[in-house]
Amino acid sequence: MLAIADTTDLDRGPRAKPGTERMCVVTRQVKSVDQLIRFVLAPTGEVTPDIRRRLPGRGLWVSLSRNAVNEAARRSLFAKGFRQAVKLPPDLADFTETLLLRSALEALGIAAKAGAVVAGFGKVEDAITSGRAAALIHAADGAADGIRKLNAKLPATGGQNPPLPVINALTSDELDLALGRSNVIHAALLSGPATRTFLTRWRTLDHFRNPEGGADAPTDKTN
Repeated sequence: MLAIADTTDLDRGPRAKPGTERMCVVTRQVKSVDQLIRFVLAPTGEVTPDIRRRLPGRGLWVSLSRNAVNEAARRSLFAKGFRQAVKLPPDLADFTETLLLRSALEALGIAAKAGAVVAGFGKVEDAITSGRAAALIHAADGAADGIRKLNAKLPATGGQNPPLPVINALTSDELDLALGRSNVIHAALLSGPATRTFLTRWRTLDHFRNPEGGADAPTDKTN
């Protein structure tokens, strides 16, 4: 059951409970906090994204999209919402995206340490054919032929079950950094809580980048 929405511009502090709703200062729509980004003021007065909803102080909420963040900055809605002069980075949307990407890569690294990630064409192929794969990752700069061959091995669902998530937007350098190895082009995630956390954070990033085409951001119960 959803909590009663707080429709004021500023919340009373961090740690919104799952199901809590807040109002976007741009659209004035009340949404789940999982569809919004919280912003707070740093001690220096700089507007700061609080993507994990943990930073102290009262927060302002913006819909989970680059366009919404840019619009909030353009219309001076942060200064209006916080009711004071603020320092606004010129690249706030880019900085927010960087933090979301870093959070997703951190979760991928934790999944790897938990033994929930296998990398390399052969190991990924085995994870698919054995039914152990819960999601696939292909480097954005990977060869199309290898990606096509692995995707062709995904089981046909017949419309009964959703297909496995297939992520194509991380570069090989980003995968190398997250997994602590070099030349990662293909990886498979195995079922488990670490994989669920990564997928939650990935979908949040994907929705920020592509609010129309990305998946709805699900609740991240690990926050």
